[in-house]
Amino acid sequence: MISRQYRFHNYTSVKRVYQRGNRVRGTLLSLQYMINDRRRNYRAAVVVSRKVNKSAVRRNRIRRRLYETIRSYGAQITKPYDLVFTVYSEEINGLSPLELNKLVQNQLQSAHILENPVQTSQHAIVGSKDS
Repeated sequence: MISRQYRFHNYTSVKRVYQRGNRVRGTLLSLQYMINDRRRNYRAAVVVSRKVNKSAVRRNRIRRRLYETIRSYGAQITKPYDLVFTVYSEEINGLSPLELNKLVQNQLQSAHILENPVQTSQHAIVGSKDS
């Protein structure tokens, strides 16, 4: 989970990003973002609708996984962006941590938010046949 200083604290701020921000849309999630000159650090929110999954436990699991992935890119976000990730599909719950990491990285790179993109290491597939 990201620390309190990097999270939104009320709905009004999220609403402002939805109204005035730019959007990068993917197949499983979208990113709305804008620069907030009144802050020093970025802020992030993850929105998972009840349409994605009826179970609050599963929605919160998706939310926690995305917050952890965003936190891993926090050092590369140097400008005070307001970021709102909106999940559209429950398929995101079945992604491996590496795939989820790559998905968030692609969204942040498409929005030109990451300062120094770091390449994630590709792990070898265990049990693959070399024939």
